[in-house]
Amino acid sequence: MRIANGEGKGNAMTDHGEHSSGRARSFAELVQVLPKTGPSQEQISASKPYNPQSSDVIITPFGKCGTTMMQQMFHQLRMAPHGGDMDFDDISRVVPWIETAPELELDINAEQRAKPRGFKSHLHYEGLPPGLRYVVTLRPPDEALVSLYHFFSGWFFDPGTISIEEFVPVWLWERPDRPNYYTHLLSWWARRDTPDTLLTDYRAVLKNKRDAIRRLADFCDIAADQAAIDLVENRTSRDFMMEHKAPFADPMMRRMTFEKANLPMDSDSAKIRAKDAERVPLPKSVFDQLDAIWAEQVEPVTGHSNYASLVAALTRD
Repeated sequence: MRIANGEGKGNAMTDHGEHSSGRARSFAELVQVLPKTGPSQEQISASKPYNPQSSDVIITPFGKCGTTMMQQMFHQLRMAPHGGDMDFDDISRVVPWIETAPELELDINAEQRAKPRGFKSHLHYEGLPPGLRYVVTLRPPDEALVSLYHFFSGWFFDPGTISIEEFVPVWLWERPDRPNYYTHLLSWWARRDTPDTLLTDYRAVLKNKRDAIRRLADFCDIAADQAAIDLVENRTSRDFMMEHKAPFADPMMRRMTFEKANLPMDSDSAKIRAKDAERVPLPKSVFDQLDAIWAEQVEPVTGHSNYASLVAALTRD
């Protein structure tokens, strides 16, 4: 699927002169909405390219594979000597997202609150500058797909108007500067044994959070005693992040998508969801589609017939 580049205000008007929601109500409308949220040519021209430093840490899972939690883990680790830090309106203000800096009009090279500098990305290795440190958490494809579907529902499209079967092409969409799930996975799998890459399983991080915090601290050359690990464990818990939900709900992106595409800022779509939140069941046809893509693209390269086999090998290594 190709989604054409475009820009413009999504300020649809009702018969009474009031702004109506710019959310899509069909797949065809969603394809029209998404390009409106990209950067304008003026924003691209005004933005400065990312100027990397060798000590930079790039947190770059695929979308909905643990990025926000890892941003929070990294930031609280480096701020632990100061008692941590929750004085921010958006986690991507203190650990900025490289790809969206132009449309958010952020100075990606601005001074950060502590060292090392940290950045968010969803790019593969080939899309990022070499010679840095990269943190990647992996997640099964079906879980990543369902999570993104719920994230879009209520923000980019009206709940219930687009089925998850219809949404699959959005999740699979790829362009040269934005890899899809499988391209991203294979890129980072190839770097699993390199010292500049910390490749882990998202579910393993959740299962043994303290070990994950220690590994991240060591990888980033951040000193972390037991008090620091306690603090970071608490502040990356679901309960804590649900209680402090606002800065983890993309407020900068929400303001931008409202201004560009009239998408609602107050929808209940969120990155941090309650553990018992209802999730749409994935039809067998979609499982079969994901399995077929895995067999065609991933198994010949990795030798693993499914995600469970791949992550088991990663854990053993």
